[in-house]
Amino acid sequence: MRIKRSVTRFITVLIVPAVTMAVVGYFGAYAIWGNRGILELEDTQARLGIQREQLAELQANRARLEHRIALMTENPDPDLIEELARTQLMDGAPNQVAIPRKN
Repeated sequence: MRIKRSVTRFITVLIVPAVTMAVVGYFGAYAIWGNRGILELEDTQARLGIQREQLAELQANRARLEHRIALMTENPDPDLIEELARTQLMDGAPNQVAIPRKN
């Protein structure tokens, strides 16, 4: 009976707190250095900021392209048509004359 009490006392006094501290230490370390810990949160926020900047740039580019498409489809803008013709024909300055070649 006396041995049983001493073993029970040994377990409650030494082993239970040691196991508890080990578990708390493990989860505490994971909360700081783990895959989803505090240090990873900073890296994730930095990557998110970069991705948001890229998204804003892509949205601005898309809006610009949608505006150009609207100018071409609804009521064709003569300036835009001339600009597109110059880029497609690889024509130079406005005062240059293009002479068509026969193939």
